[in-house]
Amino acid sequence: MYRIRIVDASDDDVADTLADLHQLTFFDAAAMPKFDRGAWWLAYHGDDAVAFAGVAPSTHVRNGGYFSRVGVLQRHWGRGLQRRLMRVVEAQGRRVGWQSIVSDTTDNPISANNFIQAGYRLYEPELPWAWSHTLYWRKWLR
Repeated sequence: MYRIRIVDASDDDVADTLADLHQLTFFDAAAMPKFDRGAWWLAYHGDDAVAFAGVAPSTHVRNGGYFSRVGVLQRHWGRGLQRRLMRVVEAQGRRVGWQSIVSDTTDNPISANNFIQAGYRLYEPELPWAWSHTLYWRKWLR
């Protein structure tokens, strides 16, 4: 049984938990996000935080959110946590009135497949913001 809760990333303990999960899921493959920006969620298995996700207003598309991170500890893969976290991010986007959510994946076919299953589609941003082989995703919320 997993519980997903929105968290206050300005709380030092929460920020530490998010940073720990980021390090355990992304290692050194991605820069540490700014947890003081946007909204963040933790997924718990019992009392243990095992996954996280964050979204912030996008600087890449008008009236949209940027799904900045989602990470799941490997021993909890295959239980639908990434897609569940995607749904809470989308619900937040609808609550604040965004038209879409954008994100990106690089060398991560599992996440790419989860984006596809969640209804995201590939798109080409006017100004790509990541690596030359990055895939860009967008889901319309309305």
